[in-house]
Amino acid sequence: MTFGFAPSSAASLSSSTSAASASRLLEPAEWSAAGIPLLRNPREVVSGLHSRHRPGPATAIVAVLDQDERVRASASFTRRQAPADGWMFRNALLAQLRRVIPHDLRRRTPVRTAVLLYCREGDARWTEEDGAWMWGLRDACTLHGLRCGAYITLTRDGWQVLGEGRGGRRPNTDSAPEPFGLSEAPPPLPRTGGAVSEVLRRAAAR
Repeated sequence: MTFGFAPSSAASLSSSTSAASASRLLEPAEWSAAGIPLLRNPREVVSGLHSRHRPGPATAIVAVLDQDERVRASASFTRRQAPADGWMFRNALLAQLRRVIPHDLRRRTPVRTAVLLYCREGDARWTEEDGAWMWGLRDACTLHGLRCGAYITLTRDGWQVLGEGRGGRRPNTDSAPEPFGLSEAPPPLPRTGGAVSEVLRRAAAR
């Protein structure tokens, strides 16, 4: 007769949760093979988002670009102090997207692209946290009817488009925000109607 200790239900739950979390991330090779569209001018996109949101460490910026790579909507938020989990990141990104821009689920093919800029400590090498953000971005885009775009890290060394090998030294986490690029479109005028709309139209025409 042999005696032993059966694993507790809490331990089993913990191990299964860890295994599930580990599966909710994308390796660099998987990301590269996913056909993520390349940004024509990644530095301009990064500089624009850096100037708009001035991110600090553990800050994520999700932005929606039109077909001309102009930012149509963006939002930033701080990552919670919790283990990296793609499902949690997906939910956070989806909540921000729903707050700033309507979904495109009625379209047969996506026409707008979502990109994610994450400001973090460390160097530009891929981490499991990056893999969880990649998984979350891809899933959030699917649920919001968007094309999944680039995942970019911002560190003290500069910025890096993961999976592409493109990057630069500025902006970085310590650099001052640069002026907005001239190619960025001004925000659309509100649709208020009546006399207020006419005043705004005349002001814009001057």
